[in-house]
Amino acid sequence: MSTAELHWFKSSYSDSGEPGSCLEVAPTPTTIHIRDSKNTEGPRLAVTPATWTAFVTYAADR
Repeated sequence: MSTAELHWFKSSYSDSGEPGSCLEVAPTPTTIHIRDSKNTEGPRLAVTPATWTAFVTYAADR
């Protein structure tokens, strides 16, 4: 799948307190793609679903 075909979305929490400070994700079965919502053509990060789950779990505990 090319990155042009990805379905990007933001968290429902991203419209709270700091509307310009959020990221977008585009999950696929093997990769979670991550980008800055303010710079959608800029650099992107791709991680495995296990890595994404570990990150979200870590962030939720903070």
